[in-house]
Amino acid sequence: MAIQRMDNIGIVVEDLDAAVAFFTALGMELEGTADIEGLVADRMVGLDGVRSAIAMMRTPDGHGKLELTKFHTPAAIDATPLNPPPNTLGLHRVMFAVDDIDDTIARLRPHGAELLGEVAQYENSYRLCNLRGPAGIVVALAEQIG
Repeated sequence: MAIQRMDNIGIVVEDLDAAVAFFTALGMELEGTADIEGLVADRMVGLDGVRSAIAMMRTPDGHGKLELTKFHTPAAIDATPLNPPPNTLGLHRVMFAVDDIDDTIARLRPHGAELLGEVAQYENSYRLCNLRGPAGIVVALAEQIG
């Protein structure tokens, strides 16, 4: 038996509207929103009294999805450290292929995006960068140039 596909990546955020705006500016599409609560949510998450709101974001090709979640109860807790360095164990980043890296950075800056380093070129193949987005999410961008 093999897996069928990776369905989505879940990211907990403090400000759901700001996160949706950030990923919309990146070029993702809002697929839908929902309020999640009740016994099934409690059991799946492993917490009692879960009440949350989610927004499902989809890449333009329809294959990649992010599930953005805002917990109302129990309240979300900060990870330590809040903005971990790139060599921290665990989920590191989410990378997106883009047509124009400079334009993408310019569109994301009004939504709080900050470059972690600078735009770097890998051989004659890619321009790459990492930026920090909402809730400290590290978003990597890759523009194919070769």
